[in-house]
Order: sequence, then structure tokens, then C-alpha cells
Amino acid sequence: MPKLILGLVGQAGAGKFTAAECIKDEYKIQVFVFSDILKDMLKRLFLPASRENLIALSTAVRQAFGQDALSNAMERQVAASEADIVVVDGIRRFDDIADLKKNPAFHLIEVWAPPEIRFERLKKRNEKPGETEMTWEDFLAMSQKETEATIAGVAAQAEKKIDNSRDLSALKTNMLQLIRSYLA
Repeated sequence: MPKLILGLVGQAGAGKFTAAECIKDEYKIQVFVFSDILKDMLKRLFLPASRENLIALSTAVRQAFGQDALSNAMERQVAASEADIVVVDGIRRFDDIADLKKNPAFHLIEVWAPPEIRFERLKKRNEKPGETEMTWEDFLAMSQKETEATIAGVAAQAEKKIDNSRDLSALKTNMLQLIRSYLA
């Protein structure tokens, strides 16, 4: 069982995965991403892992198997990890953390960046099909979708907020300070 479990919540492009990557050199960590569960299902169905498909599949799984279906799967992955520190990326709903919150090693952290920076990051990273062609209007519409709209409420429950509006060096410094504060 991990000594520290960090749950990262933040809007698309805020830098949650990058925040986790910043601490990999210093600590033995394992990163689990909620959307990876869905991406695996889509891959097995030979469907693209587009934002629309991820949203549709997430909704279908939750409706068919319960709102906590993905949370249960994630909690089992975390519990089985042998890493000292586990990072759970892509938390979007209160149900996502229901099981994780029962563990005293769990801490919810918001990774934040302003919309303009997040928009530029999404266009550059091209993680999901269509991101490079995304317009500002598309970005704003995406932020209104159900899976994105619930993030603000969850983020409001975070113990700490990491500002990721500056450079990678600043993010790494902030993340390492955060880890040290929890391990002290």
C-alpha cells in the first residue's frame, strides 16, 4: 500500500500529468490516469480515443455499472501498487474519489492554469484527436461538457492548489515542496 496517494484534479490542459512527471526523478511513483481505463476499452473496440468517445463511454459505464464503477477500479489499482507514492490523475467527479478518500494516505490537489494557457497547451500536445485544430470557441464549448463542468466542484474540495501558469521549473519546485510536506 502506498505511503502517499495524491489525487490530481484540474481542467483540461492545466498540467496534471506534467505535475506528476515532475516528481518521477526524485521519488518512486506510479501514475494512474482515470481516462486510461476508458482508453483501453476504446482501443479494444477499435474506436478512437477522442474526447467525445471518452465522454460517451464514461457516461455509459457509469449508467450501466454505477457512478462509482471507475472509482472502484481505480481504488483497486492504487491498493495493489507497490510504489511509495501513487498519483491519480484525471479526477473529475466526487464519485471518482469516494473510495480513495477513505484512505488516510489520500490527498486531493488541484492543478490550476488560466484558460488561455490551457487552450494553447491542448493545441500543442495533441493528446486527443482534433486538439490541434481546436478553436477558442471549441475550447469554451468543451469546458461546458458534463465531464469538464464537474471539475470545479471537486477542485473546490482540494487541500492544496498548485499554480501551473509559469514554467516547468516552477511547477517542479512546487510539486517537490508539496511531496516533502506530506512525507515530513
